[in-house]
Amino acid sequence: MAPNYNILSIFLILSLHFLSILATGNNHITDRKSLEIIIGGGSDDSPAPSPEQEDFSPPSPPSETPSAPPPRPLPPPSPPPLIFSSPLIKKVFPVIKNFQKLIEDDPKKILKTWVGTDICAQDTYIGLECAKFPGTNDDALGSIQFNNFNFRGKKLRLDNFLDKLEEVTIFHANSNNFLGSVPKVSNLKYLFELDLSNNKLSGEFPSSVLKATNLTFLDLRFNSFSGSVPPQVFNLDLDVLFINDNNLAQRLPENLGSITALYLTFANNRFRGPIPASIGDIKSLQEVLFLNNKLTGCLPYQIGNLNRATVFDVESNELTGPIPYSFGCLNKMEQLNLARNKFYGTIPEILCELSSLKNLSLSSNYFTQVGPKCRTLIKRKILDVGMNCIRGLANQRTWWECARFFMRRKNCPNSKSFFYIPCGKDPHRIKPDQEGLLDGQASPPVSYGALNPDRIRNL
Repeated sequence: MAPNYNILSIFLILSLHFLSILATGNNHITDRKSLEIIIGGGSDDSPAPSPEQEDFSPPSPPSETPSAPPPRPLPPPSPPPLIFSSPLIKKVFPVIKNFQKLIEDDPKKILKTWVGTDICAQDTYIGLECAKFPGTNDDALGSIQFNNFNFRGKKLRLDNFLDKLEEVTIFHANSNNFLGSVPKVSNLKYLFELDLSNNKLSGEFPSSVLKATNLTFLDLRFNSFSGSVPPQVFNLDLDVLFINDNNLAQRLPENLGSITALYLTFANNRFRGPIPASIGDIKSLQEVLFLNNKLTGCLPYQIGNLNRATVFDVESNELTGPIPYSFGCLNKMEQLNLARNKFYGTIPEILCELSSLKNLSLSSNYFTQVGPKCRTLIKRKILDVGMNCIRGLANQRTWWECARFFMRRKNCPNSKSFFYIPCGKDPHRIKPDQEGLLDGQASPPVSYGALNPDRIRNL
């Protein structure tokens, strides 16, 4: 049988075509069945390969044993316990720290020293001072000295601070920016000095001070307290009472003389009415400032009993009447200021014989006569009688001003008391050389410093 050349020819052509594809690297063999036909001579009816022969699924990853969860981190170690020098310091420490949070402005960097727990250590917690609590060897917070620190904060209040310092004896906070009212201090049984001056405190007079039985120094000046001062305040055993430069408005209480103060400063308020005669009972009074109020009436002769007084100032009120002759008993008087009132009459010569006088101001009144001894003080520039009604002296009121005043002047009741001299001096025979200071020089005035808001007092 002759060979089938047609089949051989086709086979040969396909073989050559396959070889050329391999030589050129062409991989476009997309028909698996065509390749099988070329290589194995199969047909389109050849069975498809079994799944066992062709498995193109990705290999399964090797099996892994599940790992255990990582151990939880250990909790941080507990902080060491706080150590305090005494139970009293431990009790007050959180009070101090809570107060510290209220201070938003600290211009003197005081709070940089408030670190650690030893508030009694030297050079730490500036402004806080410790002392041994009475009857024990325990440290206690005995003194607060914030004078002129100028602390500031929107919530800077004394509540939950001052009233929590149960062992404190001195609280001085002059010139800061405390707000609100004064908390109760009745539980501060050791407190004897309280200085809250030159702050932004308001509300009524802090009557809780009445129960601070050991209080001897009370300074509330340069705030915005209003209303009246409870009469019981004048029953306290105070050495110092500074309440000037507030909004206090009331009549001076009749028991004013019950106080035992050395220094009284009521200036720059709205006190009204007369000065009570009981003022003469304050035997230890050295300085009193009533200037710039609304006081009326006549001066009581009992002022002459203040034989230790060095300063008496009632300038810029509405007081009237003559000067009582009893003022000649004020042997230690250095600063006497009756200016800018409605006093009238003759200036007593007995007043001008006081040898301690350094400043006698009677200006802007309606005095009409002055004797030779007073004229001597005018020449020495100790006595100022400008703007009165004294004929023959320079710088006096006009005739019409004086006449208009005397047409409506008010006389004082019990006018005979103005000639009473409680110390027994004879106003007609007194000699200047008899008025020497037998007890030594009078102390320099200090209460005028209370009229300066930034003055830090250390009496």
